[in-house]
Amino acid sequence: MNMKEYIEEAEKDLLHTYNRYQIVLERGDGVRLYDMEGKEYLDFVAGIAVFALGYHNKEYNDALKGQIDKIIHTSNYYYNKPAIQAAKKLKKVSGMDRVFFTNSGAEAVEGALKAARKYAYLKDGRTDHEIIAMNHSFHGRTFGALAVTGNPKYREPFEPLIGNIRFAKLNDMESVKAQITDKTCAIILETVQGEGGLIPAEENFLKELRALCDERDILLILDEIQCGMGRTGYMYAWQKYGVKPDIMTTAKALGCGVPVGAFLMTERVGSRSLEAGDHGTTYGGNPLACAAVEKVLDLFEEEHIIDNVNKVAPYLEKRLDELKEKYGCIKERRGTGLMQGLVFEEPVGGIINRALENGLILINAGPNIIRFVPPLIITTENVDEMISILERSIMPV
Repeated sequence: MNMKEYIEEAEKDLLHTYNRYQIVLERGDGVRLYDMEGKEYLDFVAGIAVFALGYHNKEYNDALKGQIDKIIHTSNYYYNKPAIQAAKKLKKVSGMDRVFFTNSGAEAVEGALKAARKYAYLKDGRTDHEIIAMNHSFHGRTFGALAVTGNPKYREPFEPLIGNIRFAKLNDMESVKAQITDKTCAIILETVQGEGGLIPAEENFLKELRALCDERDILLILDEIQCGMGRTGYMYAWQKYGVKPDIMTTAKALGCGVPVGAFLMTERVGSRSLEAGDHGTTYGGNPLACAAVEKVLDLFEEEHIIDNVNKVAPYLEKRLDELKEKYGCIKERRGTGLMQGLVFEEPVGGIINRALENGLILINAGPNIIRFVPPLIITTENVDEMISILERSIMPV
C-alpha cells in the first residue's frame, strides 16, 4: 500500500482522538525523520520532548536488544537487575530518595497524588484533603491527572473528576495563599508549563512555595515530565534554583521512546505514605523499560548531553529572538533551554502545515504558539536550518 492508503486504513481502524498530520513516519536517524515515501524531515518535536538522544542511537538500540534476549517482563512480585540499577542512577541525578516506575507520565502524576493524600491521611486520619494546582497546567489525561490540569476545556466533558482540587495562578504567591485551607495537603505544578504555553515558574515563586509548604507541612509536587531530563540545561529544571520537591514526576525522555515514567519522593515522604498494597502496576519497572532508563542515563553522561543543551540553547534563543524582531506577527518568545515557544498574533496551524511540507516537523502549544522541543543532540547548524525553513513557512512565496 502507498502512504495515502495506509492513512485511509488508519482512519477506519484507529479511534479518532487525534487530528493527525497526513504522513506516515517510517524511520529516523539522528535529528531527522523519514516518511514511508522517503521524504526527509528535520525534527524539532522529538516525539513531544521524548527522543532526547535522537533516533537510531546504536548504543541505546543495542542495550534494548540485549535485554530482549534476556527477559522482557517478570512482575513486581520479583526483583530485576535493570530496575535496581536504573533506580540507583535516577536517584543520583535527581537527588531524590525513593523511586516508583510507571508506564507513563500521567500514571506518575496519579501515583504522586495518591502518595500526597496517603501522607496526609496518616497524619490526621481525614479523607477530605485538598490539592492546589495551577491554571493553564497540563498533567495528563487520566482522571486524577486531568483533575489537576488547569484547563477547563480538557476537564469539563469528563466531570465529575476527583474532588477537592483548587486552582491558583502560576507565579502569583497571593493567588496560592488565597487557596490554602487547613485541608491543603499538596501543591502541584510544572516547573516549566509545557502545553500551557512554555512558561517557567519564577525562582522567587518557587522559593516562596517551598517555604510555605515547609511551614504548613504541605507537600510540594513538581511535574518534570516534559521539562525534565536535561531539557532546560539541568537534569531537572528545579535544580537551577535548588528548590527540591517532596515528590517529583518524570517521563518522556526518561526512556527515550520506551514507555516509562516514574514518581520519586524524599525519604520523609517515602517512609510515611504509600505502603505495600497501596499502589501497583503490572508493567511498570519491568526489565525492558528499566534497561532503557539505565542506558539513557549512562548516555546522558557519556555523550555530555546537558553540556550540548547549554551550548545550543542560547543560540536557539538568539535566532528565535531575531525572528520576533523581524516579523510583526510574532509577539513573544518564551521558554528556557531547549524548550522554547514563539507566540503569534494568529493561530499557527497554517505555519506548522507549511513547515511540514517544507521538511520541518513542529507542533503547537495552544492555538497561537509554536513549540520547539527538539532532540537534545541538535547543533547550531540544525538551528539555522530550522530557522530557514520556518521563515519560508511564515512568509510563503
